[in-house]
Amino acid sequence: MAAWETNVRKVIPYTPGEQPDCADIIKLNTNENPYPPSSAVERILREIPAEILRKYPDPTSGALVTALSEYYHMPEEQIFVGVGSDDVLAMSFLTFFNGKEPILFPDITYSFYDVWAELFRIPYECQPLDENFQIRTEDYLRPCGGIVIANPNAPTGIAKELTELERIVAGNPGVIVIIDEAYIDFGGESAVCLLPKYDNLLVVQTFSKSRSLAGMRIGYAFGNQKLIKYLNDAKYSFNSYTMNTLTIAVGVEAVRDEAYFQETVGKVVAAREWTKKELLRLGFTFPDSQSNFIFASHPKYPAKELFEGLKRQGIYVRYFAKPRIDNYLRISIGTDEEMKTLIAFLEKYVGENL
Repeated sequence: MAAWETNVRKVIPYTPGEQPDCADIIKLNTNENPYPPSSAVERILREIPAEILRKYPDPTSGALVTALSEYYHMPEEQIFVGVGSDDVLAMSFLTFFNGKEPILFPDITYSFYDVWAELFRIPYECQPLDENFQIRTEDYLRPCGGIVIANPNAPTGIAKELTELERIVAGNPGVIVIIDEAYIDFGGESAVCLLPKYDNLLVVQTFSKSRSLAGMRIGYAFGNQKLIKYLNDAKYSFNSYTMNTLTIAVGVEAVRDEAYFQETVGKVVAAREWTKKELLRLGFTFPDSQSNFIFASHPKYPAKELFEGLKRQGIYVRYFAKPRIDNYLRISIGTDEEMKTLIAFLEKYVGENL
């Protein structure tokens, strides 16, 4: 090892899902929305003059914050925006988790949490989900440095009851509790309604899933005014211009097109419920997902073999070679036709391997 490597901050990075650069595949591996963004997004991209790009963007992302404020009926001072929810979450880890006690999050959850904890040198402890992949509330009612819970959880898709989340928030008044709601528009009950009662709660959401804008990277958080100020102070100390001008404009239009948002979310939910019935018919088991994916396992066919078989047919799903979940596939919900193609392949696979 070279001498200069002694002081390098070394981490094992997060591994994103594959982004294959080829045509004619069915991409069900990264929980993207299968439908395009609102037509208003396309319109605004055509109308924005190139001249505006010579100037720096608004560091406050004010137009987007205002649009979110109007949509959610939330004071602007209680809204923080960032470059995807990953940026918002990373900034939150950096800002709020600086104590000596370990922060807590589930052992099976979004796999970026432990990466950020390692990167920022934050002590952490993973709390095991029970045998049904459920969060045990009692595991989070003890001294700690903070709590992060994805709801609905990923990769399981299970939504925790709001009453139980409130128990966790209320039981930890001395630390920040982050509820990561990347998938909340597809099911479950948002913790946003708890914000007036608790000053230690931060709720994070994203445009990547339900608003079809994963490629633009827009995330946001709700919290009390003091929390948001602390986040902005950290953000402006790190990079004042995190969100570009095009992204701000696109985000505003996406928020305003409520009808299209409801339409596409409804399509995804309907396809999810249809796919659940078909997977059950083929002998698969899975938690009752409230997200835009299904976390499925088959008692006879190893998940890795199914993953490889699907990939050979140009159908990409997500496989995690990790303890407790290495016999599960996370299947994103695509269009009706994509899900029918998936089921047709699995039906043939199961039939040929009886």
